[in-house]
Amino acid sequence: MGNPRGFLEVDRKEPGYRPVDERLKDYKEVEKHLSDDDIKKQASRCMDCGIPFCHGCGCPLSNNIPEFNDLVYRGHWQDALNILLATNNFPEFTGRICPALCEASCTVGMHGDPVLIRQIELAVIEKGFQEGYIKPTPPVVRTGKKIAVIGSGPSGLAAADQLNRLGHTVTVYERDLSCGGLLRYGIPDFKLDKSIVQRRVDLMKAEGVTFETGIEVGRDIAGGYLIKKFDAVCLANGAKAPRDLKAPGRELNGIHFALELLHQQNSRNAGEPIVGEPVCAKGKRVLVIGGGDTGSDCVGTSNRQGALSVTQIEIMPKPPEGRSEHTPWPQWPYQLRTSSSHKEGCERMWNIQTRNFEGKDGKLTKVNLVKVEWEIDVATGKPLKFKEIPGSEFSLDVDLVFLAMGFVGPVKNGLLQELGLEEDKRGNVKVGADFMTSTPGIFAAGDIATGASLVVRAISAGRKMAESVDKWLKSK
Repeated sequence: MGNPRGFLEVDRKEPGYRPVDERLKDYKEVEKHLSDDDIKKQASRCMDCGIPFCHGCGCPLSNNIPEFNDLVYRGHWQDALNILLATNNFPEFTGRICPALCEASCTVGMHGDPVLIRQIELAVIEKGFQEGYIKPTPPVVRTGKKIAVIGSGPSGLAAADQLNRLGHTVTVYERDLSCGGLLRYGIPDFKLDKSIVQRRVDLMKAEGVTFETGIEVGRDIAGGYLIKKFDAVCLANGAKAPRDLKAPGRELNGIHFALELLHQQNSRNAGEPIVGEPVCAKGKRVLVIGGGDTGSDCVGTSNRQGALSVTQIEIMPKPPEGRSEHTPWPQWPYQLRTSSSHKEGCERMWNIQTRNFEGKDGKLTKVNLVKVEWEIDVATGKPLKFKEIPGSEFSLDVDLVFLAMGFVGPVKNGLLQELGLEEDKRGNVKVGADFMTSTPGIFAAGDIATGASLVVRAISAGRKMAESVDKWLKSK
């Protein structure tokens, strides 16, 4: 490595966030960027550990992290970019929104602060666009094979990008007005500016990928039509069916799924028409049910819309402040995480069960809650089951509730049934190791096959599906 003592001589330096009072007034990205000099110093902290768990156990894409860190430290940005793009189609996405599983597996992190891998990755790809290293490179030769990709989220985009580079003719179908899937409509602009998504889509168009937007396969066009028209079909349309809360009063006006809020606000920011009944938190007392990333995004969006107050509850126990002993290095640590949105104003509560909702004239006014306690598995630290604590009932006066409790599988619009695809026990599309579904020539990857997961895993799955499609076409 360029500086074998870097991890001893240089402290980890976070880029930080824009001031709260400033960022709450807009939807611009909240995270700052380090200078090139700072990035080089941070890259020098990557030690010659010999066994890089960061890309072995940590990164689903198996990015060659020590290699591009060393090149960045030496100032060889284009070489670092080439190594990064060899495994990751979209570092500009993962560099902004990935939770950085690699950093949790960093060897330096065993006894100190891990290397700032995510920010280095982001600096490399942005340097590539800035310096003109990234240019449209359409394939020189086409195979004559046509492939349909349904869904333009991270998995669909990765599959389309790979298949196009292999010389196949790719058409991507997207039901929304713009491409990106949850990158575009689920993740708030203050975490991922949509010009970044469009920049990549435009590059893929210049390389020969065709995008058909505003078309829902299974409703606007039949799946059977695609089977006849294309040599292979790739399903990458996600698992967007939200988990509902079956509690008395659920039908009251003012209770919405999280994506209703997030999709609408991203559409407003883009100047697109919103879908469904307008949802806005301005001047309202907001309750977010669910403690994950989607819930955090609802917190940040509600505060920007001018919510009177924001409370977030979670039925699970509060995680420990530091890494749990049950998730030792190099595992992803179970510990308390506080997002930039939480720091903008939010009361958080754990071990809370929702009993029912109350309202007046059909409008939500109150939610009744109760505290719970969990039975914990001593060996694994995992919560097993909970029970309500007698006498712990309490209520919150609320005007707006967002359900952010995860997703239960693909949206059932008849497409999977039309194509005759088998489902697994969780309702996802069942695929083999080669990503082939029960119907030959139809493949599936990403959330539609695994359930909701991380963007970095979706990109990895899309790449692997593309490889399998290419092998299958060659075998024919």
